[in-house]
Amino acid sequence: MCYAAQIKADFRKFTRQYGAVMGLRQFFELFWQKRKDQEWQKLPKAMRVAFAQGGGGGEEGDPEERELAALIAAGDREQANGLEAELFRQRARLAEAERALAGRPTRKAENEQRIAADKIARLQQNLADLQRATPAPEDAMIFPGYYAPVMIEVDGRRTIVPMRYRCRLPGWDVSMERKKPGTYNARRDNLETAWRQLFGYRHGILPIRAFHEHVARHRLEHRELGPDEKEQSVVLEFRPDPPQDLLIACLWSRHKGEAGEPDLYSFAAITDEPPPEVAAAGHDRCVIPIKPQHVDAWLNPDPANLAALYAILDDRERPFFEYRLAA
Repeated sequence: MCYAAQIKADFRKFTRQYGAVMGLRQFFELFWQKRKDQEWQKLPKAMRVAFAQGGGGGEEGDPEERELAALIAAGDREQANGLEAELFRQRARLAEAERALAGRPTRKAENEQRIAADKIARLQQNLADLQRATPAPEDAMIFPGYYAPVMIEVDGRRTIVPMRYRCRLPGWDVSMERKKPGTYNARRDNLETAWRQLFGYRHGILPIRAFHEHVARHRLEHRELGPDEKEQSVVLEFRPDPPQDLLIACLWSRHKGEAGEPDLYSFAAITDEPPPEVAAAGHDRCVIPIKPQHVDAWLNPDPANLAALYAILDDRERPFFEYRLAA
């Protein structure tokens, strides 16, 4: 399973390279909704910064991009205000716990001190990350439930649309989606069963630079579990060597928004058997990077010719993936 990925957020370069246009309306609606729902953290910082700095792929000085940049600035300010307010509350909580411990130590006061101190550290880090001007790799990370730029075909034009990294399949509602939270990956051997309503119909491409996976430590170390040893999981970062952007094959869906809310665009990355170096690291799946010459055919699938689509997945890019423990 692709637990997380580092997206490519340089939209202007990406749009020039692949002749795509930005779905600015979809980006604006998504950012507005996430600001309203107080889910700003689900929008990767790299994606926000790209628009805030005029890197959204539109024309220089585009009024739509200026409006979007203003929305992002307001959302960042609100996020910072919320973090600072919560930081104030946790510092007060810590002070109260320390006063209690100075008088008559109790288990409750010790727990309060520990919890408040942990939350203060996380809040300070989150606030520093929000306000940091220097780019960092974690700014481009997406996890299931986060949003990422996905290239699709709209009215005969390559278009980049923000989509949630967890696909809501056709016919599903929110309750059905909650029962099956693993739909951020689509197994290749299930494309004609569980994914039959999308495979051959709605294809997309996610540009990434690396991906992360959960791996059992004993598998990474090529050994069996010891007596009474519990399985431990580590997160590995896989990055192509030499460094390059990867065009990941995806399936996507669109659900009509309710009560004035924007439509939900969501996607899943297709996964297959891993290359030898990924398998040797202890993982049994891998995303599928397609070749640039197959982009048009992939984005314009023929449901009557699934063999041609499988051929694209077979004729994939095959970089060597180096791995390291993720920070």
